[in-house]
Amino acid sequence: MRPTVFSADLLLRFLRRNRIATLPQLKQLLGTDADITVFRKLKELSYRTSYSHRGSFYTLDEIADFDERGLWSFDSVRFSRHGTLVATAEVCVTQSPAGYFASELEDILHVPVKEPLLRLVGQDRVARQTVSGLYLYCAGNARTRQQQLRARQVLLEQAAADIPDGNVSDELRASIVLFASVLDERQRRLYAGLESLQLGGDRQIAELLRLDPHTVAKGRRQLLARDVEAGRVRSVGGGRKRMEKKRPQ
Repeated sequence: MRPTVFSADLLLRFLRRNRIATLPQLKQLLGTDADITVFRKLKELSYRTSYSHRGSFYTLDEIADFDERGLWSFDSVRFSRHGTLVATAEVCVTQSPAGYFASELEDILHVPVKEPLLRLVGQDRVARQTVSGLYLYCAGNARTRQQQLRARQVLLEQAAADIPDGNVSDELRASIVLFASVLDERQRRLYAGLESLQLGGDRQIAELLRLDPHTVAKGRRQLLARDVEAGRVRSVGGGRKRMEKKRPQ
């Protein structure tokens, strides 16, 4: 009996028609149960593995229309010219003019990135440094990292610069104060940061809302870094102690 001959042309035609495919789909197409058979034929065609969906989708180099960052997506499945998510995160961070906060990189890659970033830091492939209370991920090369940190500082200073408040009416100021008064501590901080960006800088908003300028600055930095999560207002253990714990036994 002659051995079964598998043709890469079947995969080529299928992927040109469907753009992406999973391993089970390609195995069914070739009529094989062996993963290695599919990968041998894909290798003949120069293929790519998705960095999203746990790497379970495949496409061809000739199909992927990569953008200037080397990224391409199809039906929410995402591919990178650089390969894996870890490799892609490394290139993005290294080539960024001002480094990236994790939330910024997630907006670009559209997948969670904290785990791969921590792996890169642990392998000394990228570095991280605290900037405005948040971790900024930068290039592993010291010279490039310093350039990124300087550029980030310029961005933060531009955001913090006083913006002329123009003809802000007394009615609008009163409305801002009233609205802020019904917010909790965390919401008020973020709202103050938003108004700082829109109307007049940290100190002006702090005076208007009777807040510490550092509180307004923190809210502004959180918004700029997209570090906004639903949940607890204070950290565990924060705030006033419960009354029963203050009473003697």
